[in-house]
Amino acid sequence: MIAFSTNQLQKFNQIVARYPEGKQKSALIPSLLFAQECFDNWLSVEVMDYIAQCLKITSIEVYEVATFYSMFNLKPVGKYVFEVCQTGPCMIQGAETIIDYIKKKLHIEVGQTTPDGLFTLKTVECLGACGYAPMMQQGKFYREHLTPEKVDQIINELTSKI
Repeated sequence: MIAFSTNQLQKFNQIVARYPEGKQKSALIPSLLFAQECFDNWLSVEVMDYIAQCLKITSIEVYEVATFYSMFNLKPVGKYVFEVCQTGPCMIQGAETIIDYIKKKLHIEVGQTTPDGLFTLKTVECLGACGYAPMMQQGKFYREHLTPEKVDQIINELTSKI
């Protein structure tokens, strides 16, 4: 059964307390981000149902939000997730080349994770950094003006942390 630890529950309650009484649904996005952090960086149906129960909202309300935003992982992902922007400005600046390069370099397709569990490749819609195209989000960091060489540097940087 899915449940927050005592410390996690305390932090969850702090998140919900930021919103007016009776308006727990307003805490949904930060609650899902927190739950994803607590439960192996992805949201299973069981985790989403648990969040619905905690917020006293319906499960479908949680599913609607979790499936809409690309920042939520609905299946297990690698330790490092590359979310490459595929919106117009990034595509014009070479995002397709970067996506193809990452696929070839890591031997995975979009939506897949490397066999060692380190990297997952996702494509996403606009990340709001069109002036830095092509770009991707990797965790909390934007990686901008991507080239194959920069992708190699990022992969080397991340694998050296292991």
